[in-house]
Amino acid sequence: MSRPNFNDLLAFVCVARMGSFTRAAAQMGVSQSALSHTIRTLEARLGIRLLTRTTRSVAPTEAGERLLATVGPRFDDIEAEMSQLADLRERPAGTVRITTAEHAANSVLWPKLSRFLPQYPDIKVEIMVDYGLTDIVADRFDLGIRLGEQVAKDMIAVRISPDLKMAVVGAPAYFARRPPPLIPADLSHHDCINIRLPTHGGIYAWQFSKDGQSLSIRVDGQLTFNSGMPRLRAALAGFGLAFLPEDMVAEYVADGRLVRVLDDWCASFPGYHAYYPNRRPSSALALVVDALRHSTQPKEF
Repeated sequence: MSRPNFNDLLAFVCVARMGSFTRAAAQMGVSQSALSHTIRTLEARLGIRLLTRTTRSVAPTEAGERLLATVGPRFDDIEAEMSQLADLRERPAGTVRITTAEHAANSVLWPKLSRFLPQYPDIKVEIMVDYGLTDIVADRFDLGIRLGEQVAKDMIAVRISPDLKMAVVGAPAYFARRPPPLIPADLSHHDCINIRLPTHGGIYAWQFSKDGQSLSIRVDGQLTFNSGMPRLRAALAGFGLAFLPEDMVAEYVADGRLVRVLDDWCASFPGYHAYYPNRRPSSALALVVDALRHSTQPKEF
């Protein structure tokens, strides 16, 4: 059995509800003769008269009333659903998956997203903390967050933080046992709290720069972690010196719980960037990127 022509049924519903071929034709944007032909074709296909026509009016027959009661509400439901889909297209929604490092998640993503998300309840954000240089296309992430020099060249990158600076810190209790280092080479005589990063092939070498001279110092100590917060706690507990982002230790330096050393050897470096494949982003992703954008960055969408 051939499937019904829904255009014919829609035309029938319109005529039956309007009670006029003239008004129905105007609403549907077709000629009255074409609409009459459509209804006659439908009646011939069904083998039953659906409309009673007089010189003054058009009314459904008993069969027409039954068909109208059956299909009319279904067309209404379809129209309502289509309208809701149009609303969804206009209202940003969906899940944005982000891969990032721990410090960026705490210092950049959370402060900005906590202000942004309440305005867009239909946008969901999934954040995965990972120190590896994740392939965001292969692993189906919408957005990656990395330091500027780590962003792949074939990606669209948007700066989301100012330049950063590291700090070498230790607790007063530690410095009660050891004199502060004056130059990076002095770190060989100190207990240092290491970090192991997959992006650096193992233990991270502390990076210093001054007067055009750059140094990469490998340090030693009793403790090694793969994230920032444990290193901060170990430094506060007096287990040694830690090399951490300065914004992460600022409050502890300010209140005296940590002492900063080698400040003149800690140079600024490019801050965090959000990056995504070189194609037009979804409306949800575009809004997230714009919310994360560093205030000095122009919009690129």
